[in-house]
Amino acid sequence: MTSTSVAAPPSAASAAPAAPVALSTPGHDVGLLLLRLVLGLTMAAHGTQKLFGWFGGGGISGTGKFFTASGYPAGDAMAAIAGLTETLGGLGLAAGLLTPLAGAAVVGTMINAIAVHGAGSFFAPQGVEYEILLATGAAALALTGPGRYAADRFLPVLRGHRLAHGALAVGLGVVIAGAMLLVRN
Repeated sequence: MTSTSVAAPPSAASAAPAAPVALSTPGHDVGLLLLRLVLGLTMAAHGTQKLFGWFGGGGISGTGKFFTASGYPAGDAMAAIAGLTETLGGLGLAAGLLTPLAGAAVVGTMINAIAVHGAGSFFAPQGVEYEILLATGAAALALTGPGRYAADRFLPVLRGHRLAHGALAVGLGVVIAGAMLLVRN
């Protein structure tokens, strides 16, 4: 009697390719929604302070004086630009609408806020920790995408969020922020 060596057939588990890891789970999407809502509505509220004087803000006139004192030309125009950027960027993040651009708007605004506050301290109230947290959260949303519960899901180009969209948008926000800082005295 001869014995032949026969390899055992591969098991079903080892023969099947590994299942892809789900990038979007309900917990992931709810977490992104929570981050978008809090960060976005916080930024929108700051923008309405500048635009309309809501929530104890200075409105265009008061904020414009602050911008002028901080070395920006045309303080009222800068107040309007900052107010619109914060309001629209914040609302865009909250809704998950054009998330890469909304995140970039917040990043650019926060870069200018950090420059105005200076780097004297990290911790509040004189520090920049708040601005860094907002900028980082906005950049993270621009890079990761808004999750399933977002308006971007209905836009074909942003339905499948691409890292490149987020990276280009954040880069654009940084460049525009740099240009704004160059006009500052």
